[in-house]
Order: sequence, then C-alpha cells, then structure tokens
Amino acid sequence: MMKLIDEFRRGWQGTSEPSPLFSIGFAASCLALATAARWCLSLIRPDVFFTPYFPAVFFATAFGGYRLGIATAIIGGTLGVTVSFSDAPADFARLALLVIYLIVCGLTIWGVEHYRSVAAQQRQISKRLMQEELYRKLVVEEFQHRLKNKLSTIHAVIHLVLQDQPQIWAGIDQRLRALSAADDMIARVDGTGCDIKDLLISELGPYGHVRFTLNGSPLFLPAKLAVSLALMFHELATNAGKYGAFSSPRGLLQVSWTVSDGRLNITWDETEGPPVETIGEAGFGTKLLKSALSPFNGKTEITFLRTGVHCTMQCRIPRE
Repeated sequence: MMKLIDEFRRGWQGTSEPSPLFSIGFAASCLALATAARWCLSLIRPDVFFTPYFPAVFFATAFGGYRLGIATAIIGGTLGVTVSFSDAPADFARLALLVIYLIVCGLTIWGVEHYRSVAAQQRQISKRLMQEELYRKLVVEEFQHRLKNKLSTIHAVIHLVLQDQPQIWAGIDQRLRALSAADDMIARVDGTGCDIKDLLISELGPYGHVRFTLNGSPLFLPAKLAVSLALMFHELATNAGKYGAFSSPRGLLQVSWTVSDGRLNITWDETEGPPVETIGEAGFGTKLLKSALSPFNGKTEITFLRTGVHCTMQCRIPRE
C-alpha cells in the first residue's frame, strides 16, 4: 500500500513516470467516478453528457501525461455519446456538445502538459543550483583553509624576522591573531559576515563577561565591515587592557550601537578606569582607528576622558 501511495505521489508531483498499469488504473478510476457523477446529475438534468468528464481528463493528464489525458478524453467522449441515463436520443445537439467537449479537453491537456514541462524545467534548474551551491561551498572551504595556512605562514615569517625586536613583534602578533579570529568567525557563517554582538563577545570575552555591557538590537554585519570593526574592537580592547578600564579592578566598559538611515553608530565608553594623565603621539593603533571606516564613508572620534576612552564610530552599512 505504501508503495502505491509513494508511486502516486511521485507521479502527481511529476518527479517520475508512473507504471503503465497504475496509470491505466488511475484513469479508469477517474472515468468511473465521472460516470457515477454523471448518473447522479442525470437525476436533475438528463442532458448532462460530458461535463463530469472534464475533471477526469484534468487529473489523468496531471498524473500520467498528455497520452493518458488524450485516452481519457476519447473514452469519456465515447461514454458521453453511447451511454445514456435517460430517453434522450443521440441527436445533433449531443454531437455539437461532443465537439465542444473535445476542444475544451484539448486546451486542458495542453495547459496541464505545459505546466508539467515548466515544473520539470524548474526542478532541473533547482537540482543544478543545488549542485553548484555544493561545489561553491567546497571551493570556499578550500579557499578558507588555504588562507588560514597562508596567514599562519606569514605569522611565522614575521616572527622569524622580528624575533630580535619583541616590542614590535608583540603589536603585530596581536593584530594578526585578531584578524585570524575575525576570519574564523566570518567563515563559520559561510563567509557572509556575522552579528555585531558575537563579534564583540569574541574580542571582549577574555577580559570577563562581567566587565562589559552590550546594548543594541541584533545587527548582522557584512564580511568586509565585520573585519574592519574586528580590528578596531581589538585595538580598543587591547588599549583598555593595558591603560584603560580593563586595567583597573573596578573598570567597566559599555558598548552601544544603533542604526539610522542605513548608518551604524557605535559608542565605546569606558568608566572607572585609571585617570588619563598624558597622551602620547598617535601610533599605529590610533591611525588604524581613524582610517579603518573610511571605505564605508565613516569616521571615528576618540576622546580621552579622565576615566577612560570615549570613542564614537559612524559608518554606512554596505548592502552585501
């Protein structure tokens, strides 16, 4: 029984052709039901000869194709002419109705078959797209693997070159690790980007979740913007760990973000940190913060308050 149900489902959906015996049995059942309906209608209108066979032709064509539909239409027309449930003779009016019936059946069969062919083409296109999507994922995974290996190689080469300059290496090492962490996070969501909250947690989590507060609605960042913000958050978090709020036992950080007219506004506010006495010359980190959002028509403003850094970031969210 389940096999017959599965064959009926696949035949109705058009994924495979049903067996000839099953197709003939289905068409015969449709004709039998149509004839029974015609007998019931004859009790009210004895001049109903062909109308009940239209649904039979439609379902037979939809299930088994145009050949089965044509056979059902011919047999239904023959039954309408030869089988009578009243004393009405097979006159010219019935023959005229037969011609109309055959024309309508022809249009019905053509329409259903056209729909079947379009549906079959769509299934082929969907199958090809699924195969292409699978291939794309394999290529992307291979590319990400090679990129990670290349970044590890660059990391090792730079470390070898700067092994006698530990201060310079310390700054570069942390930035390379932040870039690698951002790439890994974006790769986990198929290279399309990541949520800003997840990005912040990945950068601030090592300092303790009780040390920072995140305020803002869920916001998905495109890949390029996510990488830029990851580097900026890393610079700010590193500064907070060395000189700002995270360097003090009572220091706290609050990061808030809003979106207005397609622009992202982020506020980085440190409190209860050590007093900022002197401000040195702008280093690489400060230059990075100032220029990282330029490709997104953005800007960064940094204010060194007595309790810590207050930084505002504004940029356009690209449509990726």
